[in-house]
Amino acid sequence: MFEPLMILIAAAFLFAGFVKGVIGLGLPTVAMGLLAVTMPPSQAIAIVIVPAIVTNIWQTFVGPYLADIIRRLWPLMAGTVIGIWLNAGMLTGPYARYGTIVLGALLVIYAIVGLSRFSFKVARKHEKWVGGIVGLITGLVSAATGVQVIPSMPFMQAIGMEKDELVQALGVFFTVATLALAFSLTSVGLLSAATALPGAIAMAAAFAGMFIGQAVRSRMHPDAFRRWFLIAMIFLGLYLVGSTIAKLA
Repeated sequence: MFEPLMILIAAAFLFAGFVKGVIGLGLPTVAMGLLAVTMPPSQAIAIVIVPAIVTNIWQTFVGPYLADIIRRLWPLMAGTVIGIWLNAGMLTGPYARYGTIVLGALLVIYAIVGLSRFSFKVARKHEKWVGGIVGLITGLVSAATGVQVIPSMPFMQAIGMEKDELVQALGVFFTVATLALAFSLTSVGLLSAATALPGAIAMAAAFAGMFIGQAVRSRMHPDAFRRWFLIAMIFLGLYLVGSTIAKLA
């Protein structure tokens, strides 16, 4: 890999880490979206996966809710692992070239849902079977795009978790999902020694961005930043879809 690409990786993860530092999530989603402008999703996720795992493990153990989260979310996590296993190889298969289109569409959906503040509730007695289905769909999508926020994040919001518990739950879920994805990537040869240097640069930049974002959080209203960030994600998603369709035409 040549130096300009390393600079691009560092810049993408610096910004993605900054976003996570300010609003508590979004590192893989932002990094995948930015990197997909210059590389296929299969190459991007191989770089994203290790920083995502490390930052999510850190988030997993920040809070006292771990046991309750595992008890409530195990069907969601199990379904996700199964979905990733069922769809393993999608990033390198004959339909891999359409991955950028799906990724772009997911970014747009993710942003629109966030901007609309659309919400629904799942009753406690139904959250396990609904969680299993949501997890399965999330796993299938994740194996094809590397993104795990749709439909898992709306579901976690719908089951009525408190703010601090939700932040820790996102860390737990994304840790399990990214570990499952890492095994899938290794089995198809995408995660190898060749990704070590880009991954190390990405991790350092991500943590630097997170510390900057956490510092800014105390001075900037998170809701205002979140709104403009989601608007930017819509434009990025539309660009990825449009540019990829143009190449395929």
